[in-house]
Amino acid sequence: MRRNDDCLVQDRGFLAEAFEKNSMNTDDTLEVIIDGKLITVSEAVLSKYNQPGPRYTSYPTAPEWDDNFGASELRQAFREANAKPNPAPLSLYFHIPFCESLCLYCGCNVVINKQHEVAASYLEHLKREIDMISAEVDRTRIVEQLHWGGGTPTYLSPEQIEDLYAYIVERFTMSPTAEVSIEVDPRVTTREHCRALRRAGFNRVSMGIQDFDPLVQKTIHRVQPFEDTRQLFDYCREIGFESINIDLIYGLPHQTAESFADTVDKIVEMNPDRIAVFSYAHVPWMKKQQGSFARFLPEGLEKFRIFTSAIHKLTEAGYRYIGLDHFARPDDEICRAQDERTLHRNFQGYTTKAGCDLYAMGVSSISALEDAYAQNWRELPRYYEAIDSGEWPTMRGMRVTEEDKLRRSVINRILCHTVLVKSEVERDFGINFDEHFAEEIARLRELEHDGLVRLSPKQIEVAPLGRIFIRNIAMVFDEYLQKPERSRTQTFSKTL
Repeated sequence: MRRNDDCLVQDRGFLAEAFEKNSMNTDDTLEVIIDGKLITVSEAVLSKYNQPGPRYTSYPTAPEWDDNFGASELRQAFREANAKPNPAPLSLYFHIPFCESLCLYCGCNVVINKQHEVAASYLEHLKREIDMISAEVDRTRIVEQLHWGGGTPTYLSPEQIEDLYAYIVERFTMSPTAEVSIEVDPRVTTREHCRALRRAGFNRVSMGIQDFDPLVQKTIHRVQPFEDTRQLFDYCREIGFESINIDLIYGLPHQTAESFADTVDKIVEMNPDRIAVFSYAHVPWMKKQQGSFARFLPEGLEKFRIFTSAIHKLTEAGYRYIGLDHFARPDDEICRAQDERTLHRNFQGYTTKAGCDLYAMGVSSISALEDAYAQNWRELPRYYEAIDSGEWPTMRGMRVTEEDKLRRSVINRILCHTVLVKSEVERDFGINFDEHFAEEIARLRELEHDGLVRLSPKQIEVAPLGRIFIRNIAMVFDEYLQKPERSRTQTFSKTL
């Protein structure tokens, strides 16, 4: 189903007036604009659906993976992937875990060290893992996507960046049109870093910003002036990066709808190609430092107001709301992929590279094949120990069943396309959709009543409010969440 972009700009005068009037409501209801439509949302509905749930960068999700799935199981999965009649192309991920300082909101696997000399040992071990993995990959399989994440990949020196990239491309077969991207922290990324990235072959960059408000920055221990960030952004444009993404986070301590709107205005002024507006994941049972500002966090209607004000401003500025937390210019390939229902979601977020096997290297990194998932050791000493012993550093993983593949496809269609055509699933998996998912359809009736979905005999369509709570819609099809012993409270962040 193709979307009509005009729906994002219709009746702008009326909608803008309604937004200004109601965004400051202090009652237990709020009128907001989502996908160009004015919607009334009650605090009761927000509370009902703002519950812990997965982000679905995989299905089954990581809590279901098995510690008994190790290096030998992953090696076998790699060999089976090579042996398929038409092996999938590749997506490669490399994790650089180091940061100079800890951002207090961060839930990623990072290693804090101001002494950059530690990177040399890590790169030595990473290269040895690259040797192990590449030896199991048929060189006829083309790399369509490559991404460096962290941590802070530009913690590495420009020389280390170029050396590591050259080492990778010598051992894998890169497509001449590959999407080659990296996450950068504007606080530590220099112009020489940027030039080294372009010389190496990177064509996309993703900048972490989170928020420009000084009080928010001070509280989360990430002071990042707008002008410094703008200068680096403009330089990346100047030297020819094909696409620049900006990452923001809503729900941070001391944020308000007004303060975050100012940040969004600055981002619109910068004019990135894509924008991710992530919900802050408050998981103090996993990241104790987050407890230091818990009393300052916006919650309920206020957090919802912050995000919906961002939706309003970004769509007014011409960006399309892809869903969940992503926005893009209408001419971006990610929008075309959504129109054509080829958009995909994996551990790198939304991607146009559907059908790739993701091979990940580095501490804590996660590989995702059609038939298996696997994660490397999270702790640097354990990672080094495995590499030094000549073994793959696999900590856990799982084999994917046929039922898992069916449900993964259903969840992916909901998250990526915002519409699920039942006949397409029936064609691909040889099932009767309504019979196979009778219990799930019954549960969706309640979500339909609350305005999250629209159900018809032929399809399941995500309604405008459901775009924000799309994780809740996907959760209906998560077979593992229905287990009585599964507790989400200490496993997942909240969906809003």
